[in-house]
Amino acid sequence: MEREVHPEVLKFRPMVKAVAETFGNKCEVVLHDFSDTSNTIVAIENGHVTGRSIGSPLTEESLKKVNKGNTDKDIYNYTGKSTDGRILKSSTVFIKDEEGYTVGSFCINLDITELTAAASVLKDLMKINNGEEEKEQVGTKKINDVLTDLVDQTIKAYGKPIAYLSKEDKVKIVKELEKHGAFLIKGAIDHVAKILCVSRYTIYNYLDEIR
Repeated sequence: MEREVHPEVLKFRPMVKAVAETFGNKCEVVLHDFSDTSNTIVAIENGHVTGRSIGSPLTEESLKKVNKGNTDKDIYNYTGKSTDGRILKSSTVFIKDEEGYTVGSFCINLDITELTAAASVLKDLMKINNGEEEKEQVGTKKINDVLTDLVDQTIKAYGKPIAYLSKEDKVKIVKELEKHGAFLIKGAIDHVAKILCVSRYTIYNYLDEIR
């Protein structure tokens, strides 16, 4: 016989499948009803992520929080591990009744084990050696190399891909380059325009605006 579920908890049941379908089979979505802490899971998708199913209890850590009443604030993007050591990124939303009493929770556990491994590989691939060989070449750089480095360093300071730069960002970049004398170098207008994905006339307009 199916257990009775609190009405406030039931409201979240359609979201369980919706979130799981959206983020795929590495995203476990769990709905808990706290009326029986030994049997809290009333809906779950992708239970293979943590090895749980309907009728499973709260984790020991979650049970401690519920028993202590530490459920006033929802918890987002915390990390943990499954019983088999997989890395999880999780969020928990606590469900309240009309009187503000915590009656359940809606939890998302995303298995990021493979993403973490991939991030480590990418970080290693992108590692740049700023050793003595590079330092020895600084004094002999051509003017075009100086311009390229100045533009690259100025844009890098914004920490955004070019595609995400707003007009205001681009004006500030041009202003910074102007301050360092970049546009005194032959060909600078065309080079900066190409890098910022705008026309040379747009760069002239930015400069007029700045000056």
